[in-house]
Formats: sequence, structure tokens, C-alpha cells
Amino acid sequence: MPSTANFLQYTQWSGIATIVFAVLTILAFIVQWGFRFRLVGATGFMLVLTGGLFSLSLVPLSRTVIPGAVKYTLVYDNGSNQTVIAIAPEITPTELEATLRQAASNLYSYGRLGSGGNKELTVRARTIIHPEIGLSVPLYLGQVNRTLVSREDPEMLVEVYLDKFASLPKASAS
Repeated sequence: MPSTANFLQYTQWSGIATIVFAVLTILAFIVQWGFRFRLVGATGFMLVLTGGLFSLSLVPLSRTVIPGAVKYTLVYDNGSNQTVIAIAPEITPTELEATLRQAASNLYSYGRLGSGGNKELTVRARTIIHPEIGLSVPLYLGQVNRTLVSREDPEMLVEVYLDKFASLPKASAS
């Protein structure tokens, strides 16, 4: 994944290309070239591209990595204060706790607003089990609540529903 330093370098090269297009556009108007209005569009596009690359050079694009966390998939997000992640049914309680902490950190955003005065983000973890052939049941294994007020939350509340782990399929011996 490109870092902010990479995006700053891309911004410099894009800025140079924008200046070259601007000079070509001015030259095209002086010499009355037929494609001078196309150069205006290309210069405008380069300005927008340079601005976008510059903004990406200001904001870090890193994800939190917590040891012991497993891969998860975001399956529901109301954009405010509730999300649901899907995890594999083979997960252990310690892996679930680490995964919930990682998801809560990665899904935090300054743009999330708590609805109705709720200033907490709730991330629930679920898996799908198949008790019978042709029957799929969602099983919630835990959740984490974290504040939406600040990026760092030392009082993050992680709940792992240990009683639900009994419903998970046992790993088959191979």
C-alpha cells in the first residue's frame, strides 16, 4: 500500500505534468491550434488529479494490525454507530477478541455520527452455522463498544459470548 511519502512524490510529478499542460494550453491559444480546448480539459483534469494526490499525501492510509486477529468481512454498516463483521466459524475466543479490537480500530472514522446522542460505535461479530442441510443460521459471537469522540479508546468494552462457541461446528480430524 502506498504511503503518504509516496503520494507526496506522485503529487510532485503530477504537479510538473500540470505545469507542462498549462504551458502547452497557453501556447495553443497563442498559436491558434485546433485542439486548444481539449488541452484546457486536460489541464483541468491534471489540476484535479494533483489536488487529489496532494490530499492523499496528508492523510495516513494505514490499518491497525493487532496480533492474533483473523480476517473478517464487513457485512453491515449503517454509517453511524452500528456495524457487523463476518468471521469464520473456526475462530477461537482469543482470536475473536483481537479481531473485534482490530475491527473497532479500523472502522473508526471522524465522519461517523452517533444517532440520537449515542456517541459509541458498536461492532458485532457473527458467523453462519448450518445445523441442518439447507438451513443457515447467523450466530453472534461477540461485540465491542468504543467511543466515537476520540481515535484512541482505552476503555473499549469487548464482549465475547463464550456460551455461543458451543454451537460452533467442531473441527474434523484429518
